[in-house]
Amino acid sequence: MPSSMPLEGVKVLELGTLIAGPFCGRLLAEFGAEVIKIEPPGEGDPLRKWRMLYKGTSLWWYVQGRNKKSVTVNLRAPEGQEIVRRLVRDADIVVENFRPGAMEKWNLGWEQLCAINPGLVMVRISGYGQTGPYRDRPGFGAIGESMGGLRHLTGFPDQPPVRVGVSIGDSIAALHGVIGALLALRHREVRGGRGQVVDVALYESVFNLMESLLPEYDMFGFVRQRSGASLPGIVPSNTYPCKDGKYVVIGANADSIFKRMMKAIGREDLASDPELAHNDGRVKHTERIETAISEWTRAHCLEEVLETLERAEVPAGRIYDIADIVADPHYQAREMIREYRLPDGHSLKLPGIVPKLSETPGDTHSLGPALGEHTDEVLARLGYDAPARERLRKAGVI
Repeated sequence: MPSSMPLEGVKVLELGTLIAGPFCGRLLAEFGAEVIKIEPPGEGDPLRKWRMLYKGTSLWWYVQGRNKKSVTVNLRAPEGQEIVRRLVRDADIVVENFRPGAMEKWNLGWEQLCAINPGLVMVRISGYGQTGPYRDRPGFGAIGESMGGLRHLTGFPDQPPVRVGVSIGDSIAALHGVIGALLALRHREVRGGRGQVVDVALYESVFNLMESLLPEYDMFGFVRQRSGASLPGIVPSNTYPCKDGKYVVIGANADSIFKRMMKAIGREDLASDPELAHNDGRVKHTERIETAISEWTRAHCLEEVLETLERAEVPAGRIYDIADIVADPHYQAREMIREYRLPDGHSLKLPGIVPKLSETPGDTHSLGPALGEHTDEVLARLGYDAPARERLRKAGVI
């Protein structure tokens, strides 16, 4: 680990499972925070068994759990709740993604924890937030993506809505959780030392990315619909077929870039047309422009298209699958493909750290831990001696 990391000295207690809360904890851990992940004894986070497994452990777990300490605690047991309260005494952040009311049921709600540590920042990620008529409903990322407006816009207009191929709603919520935690820490640092609740709703996190959806509806009654691979109201920005059956993504929607592209594909008439000089004019002639581009791309192989557009300084690219990503020299130069060793010595590639800080970069110093790997270490630090830990273990508390 680098000698200095931006969150060095920050202590995080991660409660919750699967994606949103643990991804929030992972991001904090990657930049130096000590993240203690509380897991149910015996089974742990269900994500340990999600997707493809290697020797019984999810490969996703090695990413999601990296840099964390795993401590097994039964949150439903009073003695388990006492362990959490002791950990909260010197914690800076608690991250939880249970349904609203669960933490209160376990005597671990904000009022109880704030009384122990007034400087605590509590990140609460849930489907619908901690208030409102829907607060008690179960809500996963897919529901948040739907309610937040994303699913309605994703896909082609003549087909049912589709989902993005990853758990994007959970990940967006996690990012908002990290932002909120850092804002709250900053507030605590400069304005009196008190903590606060960061209330993150999955649907709101998705809705926050919906650009001009709301004002367009409010002003014009316009309900944006699915538009396939194009970006509505921004022309040209689309995916186009090539001669060899491959596809190219082109974003030539800036005024100067549009002119360069039209000249590069031999359409000087479009480049010099005053009606197409700005985006609002191009939108009125979307079909004309898209037809011109498609006719050109269909006459050339993908590599020819990319070479031409690169010379013209037009943003364009192939659609990568994971094999393309791993082989790409830019990914490698940016250290986005990193290789590590599993406990049995087998090598495993994992994603690099984002964002990249010039002076205090994040890092991966350990992969997802074994279930309960740090239980004895952490409880010993809290004052539980070996006999006490053995008693708790036999009672199913840890």
